[in-house]
Amino acid sequence: MAKPQEVTDDSFQQDVLESENPVLVDFWAPWCGPCRMVAPIVEELADEYDGKVNFFKLNTDENPQIASQFGIRSIPTLLVFKGGQAVGQIVGFRPKGDLQKRLDEALV
Repeated sequence: MAKPQEVTDDSFQQDVLESENPVLVDFWAPWCGPCRMVAPIVEELADEYDGKVNFFKLNTDENPQIASQFGIRSIPTLLVFKGGQAVGQIVGFRPKGDLQKRLDEALV
C-alpha cells in the first residue's frame, strides 16, 4: 500500500520540484483537526494513484520555509505539482470525489 512520504524544507526541491511524476503535497500540522480528517483520504488516493502521482506530507510547523514560499496561509492545503510548477490547489477539507476530480484535472 502506497503511503504519503514526509517531505521537508531540505528535501522539497529534490522530492517535489525535480520529480518525474506529478506530485501532491499535503500541507498539514499535528494540531489541525481538518488535517486529520483529510489524511486518510490522501492515503487512499496515494494507493489509487500509485505509480502515477507521488504523495508527500509537509508539516508546516517543522518546515515553515516551503509553506511560506508557496503562500500557505490555512491548512490543510493540498498543492499539485507537475514539472516543478504548482498546477492545482485545494484548501480545506474536501470529500474524496472533489480531490480526485481536482487531481485528474491537474494531470491532464
